[in-house]
Amino acid sequence: MQSDFGFNLDNSYARLPEILFSFQNPTPVPAPEAVLINAKLAESLGLSPQALRSKAGTAILAGNENPPGALPLAQAYAGHQFGHFTMLGDGRAILIGEQITPAGERFDLQLKGSGRTPYSRGGDGKAQLGPMLREYIISEAMHGLRIPTTRSLAVVTTGERVQRESLLPGAVLTRTAASHLRVGTFQYAAGLRDEKVLKLLADYAIERHYPDLARESNRYLGLFRETIRAQASLIAQWMLVGFIHGVMNTDNMTISGETIDYGPCAFMDTFDPATVFSSIDHHGRYAYANQPKIAAWNLARFGETLLPLIDVDQEKARTLAEDELKNFSTEYNKYFLDGMGRKLGLAEPRKDDKVLAGDLLQLMYEHKADYTNTFLDLTFQRFDQSELCRSEAFLRWQRRWQERLNANQEPWEETQDRMKQSNPAVIPRNHRVEEVLRLAVQGGDYDPLGKLLQILAAPFAHSPEQAEFAAPPDPNAAPYRTFCGT
Repeated sequence: MQSDFGFNLDNSYARLPEILFSFQNPTPVPAPEAVLINAKLAESLGLSPQALRSKAGTAILAGNENPPGALPLAQAYAGHQFGHFTMLGDGRAILIGEQITPAGERFDLQLKGSGRTPYSRGGDGKAQLGPMLREYIISEAMHGLRIPTTRSLAVVTTGERVQRESLLPGAVLTRTAASHLRVGTFQYAAGLRDEKVLKLLADYAIERHYPDLARESNRYLGLFRETIRAQASLIAQWMLVGFIHGVMNTDNMTISGETIDYGPCAFMDTFDPATVFSSIDHHGRYAYANQPKIAAWNLARFGETLLPLIDVDQEKARTLAEDELKNFSTEYNKYFLDGMGRKLGLAEPRKDDKVLAGDLLQLMYEHKADYTNTFLDLTFQRFDQSELCRSEAFLRWQRRWQERLNANQEPWEETQDRMKQSNPAVIPRNHRVEEVLRLAVQGGDYDPLGKLLQILAAPFAHSPEQAEFAAPPDPNAAPYRTFCGT
């Protein structure tokens, strides 16, 4: 059903067994005001940015009114949180429907911070403005970096104050996603010990994300294989830009291979494989270097849920799943080394490129070099910009790199173009993000936030305007910490 806003909603998830969700309307808010509307995203979805900015549009984005064709619901799921299994669900997020775009694509529209649900477990179901703006910034930056991600359509303030560590303005984020199917969704279904429900969920995931699998003799093993491949590609892309998710619980891993749930995430400045930003990750479970290993662990949990569908002989099913899971490391290493080769300007990958890249990363660690800017220095031949580039060890590495580049047999301009399209000029620097959030939340000034979003939208442009946003934080600044709450 279409509308003046452009809504063309379907509700395929609501046709699954109701034990997988609860019908739930958003909680109305007293004084909604739209502070961010993602016009380009809206238009790609077939929605009118102008209509969404109207009073009636703001009411929809706040959850005060349902758009035509909506069938709001909260999804149930489970998850291993820091390794401990818990039954969960959307505690403050409501899926209002699935927008069918003019191109025929399907995207979930979800309101985050829209009030209590049956899965809230004592929480108020609301969200503060700062974390919602932060998810908007980081998710849109990830999109600019060409990394699969959920996206942010709008942020609406609610006219309420929400209590967390302090009392601050409340807000609702409208999030879009290829779907909100998680590893934890399958863990929940498997926990019901109802194979019919599990099969319906798996068939739904295949139809929505990997429809070609319908022709395979063992489509459920295929679902596991394709999810492994999607996640191997995704995690490699995180690692290549220095992104640290911060809370890689199984309920935060999608079947589609999109980045989801921007809680205590951040981008690394100084290169250190042990970097952790989350205030609650005391043992570094989700540190930068651990992300591939944790992804494999999460995928093993996903494979366990599919065993009843893979084969009636459970020992055979387990063997088949384990054989697929062994491919994760191969797939991840391929994606990572291919990406690292492009960052270094290499035209064709070679086996010994792993050593060349690894030696550079080790030098970066030893010299406390900035991750993003080191690759920019290589891209633009700025070998006097850092302590690392002036070191004898780097000069030796540089000679090896130059010899390797000679094998490209192409003009330097072509090599540099490859590097420029692989090494972003800007990332959402943590100190910059915090600065614009402070001005927006405390002072109502959204202009700096808007400028930052504009800069982050085209990270490979390498424009003069981006230079000031590339500077790392003051080396004397306190270590950056992030907190759950988004």
